[in-house]
Amino acid sequence: MKRIGFLLLLCGVLLVVLAGARPSAMIPDQVRIETGALAGVVGTTQPTVRVFKGIPYAAPPLGDNRWRAPQPAAKWDGVRNADAFGAPCTAGAPFGGGRGGGGNRGGGARGAAPAPPADAAPPREPARSEDCLYLNVWTNASSANDKRPVMLWIYGGGFTGGSGGMSWYDGENLAAKGAVIVTINYRLGSLGFFAHPDLAKEAGHTGSGNYGMMDAIAALQWVKRNIAAFGGDPTKVTVAGESAGAIMVGALVGSPQAKGLFVRAIAESGGWMGLTQTRMRTTAEAEAPGVKAVEALGVKTMAELRARPLDMLTGLASQSLVIDGYLIPEDISLTFQAGKQNAVDVLTGSNKDEANFGICGPNAGLNGRGGTGLTVAAFKSGAERKYGDLSVEYLKLYPAATDDDARHAAHEACADEITWNMRQWSAAQEKKGKKAYTYFFSRVQTVRIPPGQEVGPSPAGATHTAEISFAWNNPKGQATQMWNDVDTRLADQMSSYWVNFIVKGDPNGNGLAKWPEFKDLSKSTVMVFGDTPQVEPAAPASKLAFYGAAFQRLLKGAPGAAN
Repeated sequence: MKRIGFLLLLCGVLLVVLAGARPSAMIPDQVRIETGALAGVVGTTQPTVRVFKGIPYAAPPLGDNRWRAPQPAAKWDGVRNADAFGAPCTAGAPFGGGRGGGGNRGGGARGAAPAPPADAAPPREPARSEDCLYLNVWTNASSANDKRPVMLWIYGGGFTGGSGGMSWYDGENLAAKGAVIVTINYRLGSLGFFAHPDLAKEAGHTGSGNYGMMDAIAALQWVKRNIAAFGGDPTKVTVAGESAGAIMVGALVGSPQAKGLFVRAIAESGGWMGLTQTRMRTTAEAEAPGVKAVEALGVKTMAELRARPLDMLTGLASQSLVIDGYLIPEDISLTFQAGKQNAVDVLTGSNKDEANFGICGPNAGLNGRGGTGLTVAAFKSGAERKYGDLSVEYLKLYPAATDDDARHAAHEACADEITWNMRQWSAAQEKKGKKAYTYFFSRVQTVRIPPGQEVGPSPAGATHTAEISFAWNNPKGQATQMWNDVDTRLADQMSSYWVNFIVKGDPNGNGLAKWPEFKDLSKSTVMVFGDTPQVEPAAPASKLAFYGAAFQRLLKGAPGAAN
């Protein structure tokens, strides 16, 4: 009997050792959500992180579901393998259609990648599809009882490109620092932002469109109902995004339909009005191109249009976010002016060389991709058209004696207008009694530079989107990245600030430089992420005052504004 007892004890020890061969502090490889059981996979770089990919959070928006609010996802029997990303959303045919959200509102759509070589690795994601409402979860929780704070990420791409499965947004390294990370796909282009009066009539609203925003709300609702299964806390959700994603975040903070779905927001280079100052499109402005496009296609009803194959939906206009009387009842700038936005903590910011991405037109770029055609005369006349009697002050702030001066002034003004936008959002949330923090990203990362593939500072500078890989602590976020020690250290620091904010609404923590809370638009300073995090010496008060005055001038013409 003693011999048998010894053998049983030995087997038990071996089982413990074998169990210890894989990380113990992990959520089980199978979890159950409202629609069924899921089997996840272990992270590739973080062995304590469990990843669940390609989870349907709504029914496929196909057939009769096209241009409708997201419908509930179907249940399944057995265990669904969650080991592959779902298809990214297509933008319709042709790509994006009409006004697809480049420039101010979406930050520019990313172009198609060149064809891979024949021996290339399998693609990270499937081909784009209309069946695309999937999300992904990264968690290093040890059980469903952990209640980790959650970040739901909304990607950029001009509302015509991007996806939640891009390598940029791999959530392993953020999850390893303590947050549950969720990325989503949402409808794009003419499938996500098409407006027509018949669609409004169907839905019982005064306007239509904003289907991509409906998807984001459905994903947030899914998180509320299901994230606890992954060790997440449904009461501590941060919604975050960059560029078009940040524009969507701004709309969600301003929308009565999103109230209570999140307690914090992160917006990187984008706000509800876009990156620079502009008014939102009205229902009439959005639906008129839709009527013309449908007439050109020769169809009479929405049922006929929904029955058409995707490749026959040519010419349909994509309007980005519009005033629809439901998700967005009025120009959101008016909502914020009146203090009616949702009361959430915010972390906002922008980059030094936003203009090099074409945000403010090619003539503001200084990275060799445009700008050579701007003259002093054109710069001054443009200022007069845009700012009227305020142009005198503008030209004092941005003096230009030569054409080269004009190009540099336009570049600087672009960044300043965007940074005003991000700071005024923080100031608005502070007035609601919430915490607010703002950054300015100026680090020029080390990259591989074609055609010789030498390694050096990025020719685009600290351009639009440059901060993403740092905030995600993702050194392999883009193929050209070749980080040195300064890049790696900054990414570790930035991602810690981001996770701290997600966890407690305050980015500060042990070993990090103190990031001041943002309270006053004219006086508060921001955190500058250059080679190291440092607080701005002083706020650019005169420039902020100018853009504040310009914004009030712009809003006088907004529908519903008090004149």
